[in-house]
Amino acid sequence: MTATITPSTADAQSDGRDGRKTGRPNGGAPRRRPKVTAGGMASSVFLWLYAAISIAPLLLMVSNSLRTTQDMATKPLGLPLPPDFTSYQKAWITASFDTYFFNSIFVTVASVLLSTVVSLLAAYAFARTKSKLFTALEGLFLSGLMLPVYLAILPLFFLLDAAGMISNLWGLILVYGALGIPFSTFVLSSFFRQLPIELDEAARLDGAGPFQTFWRVHLPLVKPAIATVVVFRFVPVWNDFFYPLILIRDQDSYTLPVGITRFFGEYQTDWATLFAGLTLATIPLVVLFLLATKQIVSGLTAGMSK
Repeated sequence: MTATITPSTADAQSDGRDGRKTGRPNGGAPRRRPKVTAGGMASSVFLWLYAAISIAPLLLMVSNSLRTTQDMATKPLGLPLPPDFTSYQKAWITASFDTYFFNSIFVTVASVLLSTVVSLLAAYAFARTKSKLFTALEGLFLSGLMLPVYLAILPLFFLLDAAGMISNLWGLILVYGALGIPFSTFVLSSFFRQLPIELDEAARLDGAGPFQTFWRVHLPLVKPAIATVVVFRFVPVWNDFFYPLILIRDQDSYTLPVGITRFFGEYQTDWATLFAGLTLATIPLVVLFLLATKQIVSGLTAGMSK
């Protein structure tokens, strides 16, 4: 008896072979590449051009920080060949840049940590508790978004002065921490509300209490939101000039933005040292964005698609 191969069987066998060769399961249809339109191509070119224009000043700053002032005077757009790190040593040690740098690190990290922890607990309570009292408290928290923060400088100054915290970094930390709570609570409560209520019920059936549910179930799911809040609070605190200028009088307690103004006054003719100082002030922000980019994108795009 001979086997009869019909055209459909032959096609199926052929498709199966093709599927095995190309790695497509069950001879599935090949994936179609997205069509490249003229508008998409123009958008890509524009974005790449914008990125190049944005990064050019940073590259010029880093390049000039590795040169000498005399070299920059003769060749303004020259390359750092060979690189000279003397300006970094001068900025870090001689110009007391290390003091300003570590003051900014301490104030920024502590204030962001304070506002994030308080906002996480408050946002979880607001999102998971249905009560008129909590609704009123949430409105009180979010009302801070509508108040111009710089108008509060006079009562803040008298308050910190009465508490003996003028020229004290802890006073600056408390101010920044309080200012970051409204925004952080708003963002985090929105994320907590997107989590299904079935997670709480399942955790309760497993014997978990409210804090265990928060710590082991909900907190890992809102990591993108936490990263977004941290970055959006880190940058303005790191760059803020107004509050340290008013609340800090001791030169040894200056943060980077205030210290850089004094730094520019002393080294206004030493361009290599100035560029080295600016590069040192920019490094933490670049590192933060590189480490948190994925989480930031996840946090900003969460909820946009089902």
